Amino acid sequence: MGQLAELRRSQNLLWNLTLRELRAKYRRSFLGWAWSMLNPLSNMLIYWFVFGVVFGATAPRGEPSGLQVYALYLLAGILPWGFFSLVTNLGMGSLLSNAGLVRKVYFARETLVFAQVIFSFVQFSIEMALLCVALLIAGSPILPWIPVAFFMMVLLAIYASGFALALAASAVYFRDLRYLWTIIIQVMFFATPIIYPPDRLDGRLSRPLELIFTWNPMAVFVQAFRHLLYSGTSPEWGHLGYLTVVSVLTLIAGWFIFVGLSRRIAEEL
Repeated sequence: MGQLAELRRSQNLLWNLTLRELRAKYRRSFLGWAWSMLNPLSNMLIYWFVFGVVFGATAPRGEPSGLQVYALYLLAGILPWGFFSLVTNLGMGSLLSNAGLVRKVYFARETLVFAQVIFSFVQFSIEMALLCVALLIAGSPILPWIPVAFFMMVLLAIYASGFALALAASAVYFRDLRYLWTIIIQVMFFATPIIYPPDRLDGRLSRPLELIFTWNPMAVFVQAFRHLLYSGTSPEWGHLGYLTVVSVLTLIAGWFIFVGLSRRIAEEL
C-alpha cells in the first residue's frame, strides 16, 4: 500500500515521462508513427513468405467470420506478442537508462517502468485499431467484441508489467540479463502458437509439455485475441478468467521482486 501511495504522489512525473517517450520515439523520423505499424507488418511478411509460401502453411477458417487469410491470422498473434516483447525490453532498461535521475532524485522508481508500459500501450492501440479496420474490410464481425478485445489489451498490459518490473530491478544487479532475455524471448515466441495453429502440436509432445504449451499465458492471450478478432466470436470465458488471475498475480509478483531489489538500486547504478 505504501508503494501505491508513493506511485500516486508521482503521477505528474509518470505523465511527463510518458509524454517524453511519446515525443521522442520517432523524432526527426520521416515516417514518424507509421513505423509502429511497419515493424509488425515487416515481421508478418517475412513469416508469411517463409511459412505460408515456402512451407505452405495455411490459416484455419474463422468461425463465424469465414476468414482464411494467413496474413491476418499472423497479425492477430504478432501484435499482442510484439506488445509483450516491447514492454519487457523497454521496462528492463528503464532504470539503467535513467541512472542519473535515480541517483539524484527520490521518487517512486516504478514510475520509470510504468511510463514505458503506457507508451507501449499507446503504440499497441494504434496497431490494433488498424488491424480491426483491416478485419472489418475483410468481413470479420468484430464490432460487438471490440470492448472485450480492449479489456484483453489491458490484461496483457498488466501481465507484461509484472515481467517488466521484475526485469528492470534484476537488470541493475545482473547486467547480462539483457542478453539472456533476448534468448528467452525467442524461445517463448516459438513456443507460442503464433506462426502455427495450436492443433499442429496435438500428439507430438509428451503430456507435461503439451500442458505447458497449451496453458502458457501468452498462448492463451494469442488464442483469445484470435477468437475475438480473426474469428469474430466470443473468447472462452474460462480462459478469460484464467488470464485475469494470472495477470494480477504476475503483476503482484513482479512488483514484490521490484520492491525487494529496489532498496540498493541507487548505489548499484
